[in-house]
Amino acid sequence: MFDAAIIGTGPAGISAALNLKIHQKDFIWLGAASLSDKIVKAEKISNYPGLPDVSGPQLTEAFLSQTRAMGIEITEKMVNSIMPMGDHYALLAGADFYEARVIILTTGVLARAAQPGESELLGRGVSYCATCDGGLYRGKTIAVISNAARFEHEVKFLAELAETVYFYPTYSGAGDIAPNVVKNGDRVTAVLGEERVAGVRLRSGADQPVDGVFCLRDQIVMSSLLAGLETEDGHIKVDRAMATNLPGIFAAGDCTGRPYQYAKAVGEGNVAAHSAIEYLDA
Repeated sequence: MFDAAIIGTGPAGISAALNLKIHQKDFIWLGAASLSDKIVKAEKISNYPGLPDVSGPQLTEAFLSQTRAMGIEITEKMVNSIMPMGDHYALLAGADFYEARVIILTTGVLARAAQPGESELLGRGVSYCATCDGGLYRGKTIAVISNAARFEHEVKFLAELAETVYFYPTYSGAGDIAPNVVKNGDRVTAVLGEERVAGVRLRSGADQPVDGVFCLRDQIVMSSLLAGLETEDGHIKVDRAMATNLPGIFAAGDCTGRPYQYAKAVGEGNVAAHSAIEYLDA
């Protein structure tokens, strides 16, 4: 049982992790070990205090250097579900299970909204977890939508189970994964089906019949991650203490709304961590 779990490794998550470490809390930090792709791809950042005209890679290295120096480790897993367990929460990340008394959400925002039909068919053919649900599609035909190369090992895992995998990467440079993985440069615009997934519709107008759809993204739809979490205009609703409507759940960074700024995210991560510490102490 951890005191806290931080979900997301962007600036808000980094700030929260540093403060929890300083206050000697026992926590797990889940997300990409490379931190934020948004920062890495930034050519120049002109409004971060104390670091004028820093590049994205330089800022990322500064963040990594500080977390390493403080002995903070990142558990490189994507959380698929958070479940209330009375006085604490359980987190499912792939096939692994963690428990924490408080949660700090620093998940950023989805670059693209969920596809039509995706949320409606979640659990009825739509999945966000290859290791959790891959076995259900042994010998079947599936579609995989992915927005990052770091999920290609999960596509390979699914290819070992399914007969055919139609792979729709939304990033450039996707590799050849397996003989039964059909890579397609078209984009999925909708998930089709009524009681269960029946196929996907493509931007070209074609429909591809499949038995299941795996959406492997850096973030998932918040309502699917944690039931009952209150949102507003597509963002997590928080108060000045970065507390959500659920006890022990805090949020910080882009996921709480605009402006999408690194300095704002760092400040909110600091507040969320201190609010979480006060909650634990109480």
